[in-house]
Amino acid sequence: MKITPTEIPDVMIIEPRVFGDERGFFFESFNEKVFQDKIGSELRFVQDNHSRSAANVLRGLHYQIQQSQGKLVRVVAGAVFDVAVDIRRSSPTFGQWVGYELSAENKQQIWVPPGFAHGFLSLVDGTEVLYKTTDFYAPEHERSLLWNDPMLDIAWPLAEEPIVSAKDQIGQPFSTAEVFA
Repeated sequence: MKITPTEIPDVMIIEPRVFGDERGFFFESFNEKVFQDKIGSELRFVQDNHSRSAANVLRGLHYQIQQSQGKLVRVVAGAVFDVAVDIRRSSPTFGQWVGYELSAENKQQIWVPPGFAHGFLSLVDGTEVLYKTTDFYAPEHERSLLWNDPMLDIAWPLAEEPIVSAKDQIGQPFSTAEVFA
């Protein structure tokens, strides 16, 4: 398993070592020891989530202002453009974002630590995303950044207007959103 920092060093891309033959493939999708050694801290995952999306569905940019969740995200069917936005005011990368294509084909994962907003755009019909979280879902603490905020200027690979939930349509602009210290 190869774990590589992105342009925002706390966000990591995880590439498994895949063993394949005529029967199919096998890979280790998570190894706590390797993960914690590379991340540099002990984390405990408490919840697994699974979503399915049609093509052009955009989910996010979500975070919890309390009970902040780290997320280990992977795609098991289809593909997404996955985005993490640093919303830690004390961070040198505050307000910056990174985006990567995750797919069932490339089998890559992204580690989005606590203190980040997270979202993704489904690139094909039937995309399924699995992600582990380091804290439980707490709807009373959930917040959403405006996915198309010009201040963030996220380069979503859009061919047309995305399908966005009512909640995400009224996300907060970055300039007025609650952020972490």
